[in-house]
Amino acid sequence: MLKFAANLSLLFTELPLLQRFAAAAQAGFGAVEIQFPYDYPADVLAAAASAAGVEVILINVPAGDLMQGGAGLAGHPARQAEFAAVLPQALAYARALGVRMLNVLPGRLAEGVGREQALATLAANLDLAADYFRPHGIRVLCEAINDIDMPGFLLRTADEVAEVLAACNSRDIGMQVDIYHMARMGQDIPVLLATHLPAIAHVQFADAPGRGEPGSGNLPLQQYFALLVQLGYRGWLAAEYRPTRPTAETLGWLPAAAC
Repeated sequence: MLKFAANLSLLFTELPLLQRFAAAAQAGFGAVEIQFPYDYPADVLAAAASAAGVEVILINVPAGDLMQGGAGLAGHPARQAEFAAVLPQALAYARALGVRMLNVLPGRLAEGVGREQALATLAANLDLAADYFRPHGIRVLCEAINDIDMPGFLLRTADEVAEVLAACNSRDIGMQVDIYHMARMGQDIPVLLATHLPAIAHVQFADAPGRGEPGSGNLPLQQYFALLVQLGYRGWLAAEYRPTRPTAETLGWLPAAAC
């Protein structure tokens, strides 16, 4: 049976963040993820998760100015010291929340930086992060994001992520696949999942092209879920969509998907 998690940065946003944990549990989710939890004290978030009885499975490593339109940290050669400096903060939150996966966002290609240099920087930073978090039982992930929503993003397809992971010294860095982003890039999702399954540590999804709930677009998400079962995927599937209605009204897909 597949395991579904709710991304609290996009789902249940009609509620304050601390109330979203309980809302997710009430809706039937056993786990949650948060993109960037750093505006809240880690112990406060941990208490809300514990009270709701949900596991926090993933957060992102701080990404600098990425969400404000900048290049971010992980693929910027001039910001390697800044990237190293945010790892202790990510570790503190991961340990407080019980998180076992940390996602490193590659960022955008910085102005004046060659693509090969940026990719080499990203690989080095992924190795640094993997070495830093491994003793704590935390696995580092990396994901691609479509360059329609985020122009200039450094990694845009699962194949590009695989090339960077192959260039890393660490063999335990996982691939995070967001089905929405890959569909927006025109990727053949069944081929992608079958090809990269050994490296895939986490899957996120939304319908496309609008990034709404399943059924709001044109993706056969239930078919993709069934394929993951057939392939033997054992990780989480995180709903990371923008609800077109109050979140609780968009969860009709969940009982069918969980069967």
